Amino acid sequence: MLAALYTVTPTSSAVAATGYKFDFGNGAVQSGYMGVRAEDAYSAARGYGFNTPASMRNVSASGSGVGSDAVQFVTYGTKSTNTFNVDLPNGLYNVKVMLGNTSRSSVAAEGVYQIINMTGNNAVDEFQIPVTDGQLNLLVTEGKAGAAFTLSALEITQLSSNPTTHPTIYIGGDSTVANYYPLDSSVQGGWGQMLQQYVSPSNFLVRNLASGGQIARGFRNDGQMEAILKYIKPGDLFIVQLGINDTNPKNTTTEAEFKEYMRDMVRQAKAKGAIAVLSTPQGRATDFNSAGVHNAQGRWYRAATVALASEENVPLIDLNVISSTYFTSIGPAATLQLYMEGDSLHPNRAGAIQLARLVSEELKRQGLTP
Repeated sequence: MLAALYTVTPTSSAVAATGYKFDFGNGAVQSGYMGVRAEDAYSAARGYGFNTPASMRNVSASGSGVGSDAVQFVTYGTKSTNTFNVDLPNGLYNVKVMLGNTSRSSVAAEGVYQIINMTGNNAVDEFQIPVTDGQLNLLVTEGKAGAAFTLSALEITQLSSNPTTHPTIYIGGDSTVANYYPLDSSVQGGWGQMLQQYVSPSNFLVRNLASGGQIARGFRNDGQMEAILKYIKPGDLFIVQLGINDTNPKNTTTEAEFKEYMRDMVRQAKAKGAIAVLSTPQGRATDFNSAGVHNAQGRWYRAATVALASEENVPLIDLNVISSTYFTSIGPAATLQLYMEGDSLHPNRAGAIQLARLVSEELKRQGLTP
């Protein structure tokens, strides 16, 4: 259950409020929240509601409190008009979402992704977003075809009247980088999920848009890069680590093609005044030779990433080599303990924490973060 921040009474004066707490579905309304049913259409007098309620459904959920019911977005997509709309004074807001029952869903607002692939019933996550047109437009959308895209609760808190995002590290990547849920206790982990532990939020917030199975072409073309480019600004960092899935023959991406997709994303981020940073993926847990030395430099199109960093004059985090040095220092058995059981590719939570530590140390060494 989401903790109560404050109580908002559903009157017309709430339109000008700087915070809302919504409990979705047709069940009992949790104390301190405003109840919103699927049939509640947006009205200017109320200041919130669904843009197209005919495309919404009330559904049950398996949690307790606000997580016991939800609404389902029957039509969806980042550009869909089937949104939940909230009138807000312009400014910077923190948005906390709790899903209903779903296997994998993403959250979009203002026409772009905000959170990628939340998994599990009543998953919780949050993001910061600038509001510049007096209204937040949000929906839960596709993370996996065939899933139910549901929303149980929403908390919106104004952080500032200035709609400028804090300095941010945006991350692109694949399953070794992505978020896993629950965020604070997941068995599997991605280093992007853990990076904020090593970066003070007073210096940089971390926005991780990595997703499992992703390739460079997909990250560029299917909405994740679009979301980053909407918000990224001078002084922000864009770290992109791809290549593992690009090398899979089913994705039909040559190393030369991979390099050009990556080059295009680097140049787009630089054109926004941000600092683009290339990272190479770590190797497999089993990449040890008979002398106990870990080496994975031949994996994942690493040579293309290293060459591109030099050609575009951008920083390189050669996590492939850095992690091999660390794995060699702790040995094969301890390295295997940092990966999912029976899996030599995907880090578990402890492994993701160590990889995030290595990334943060390299960022600091290169003067990219305080």
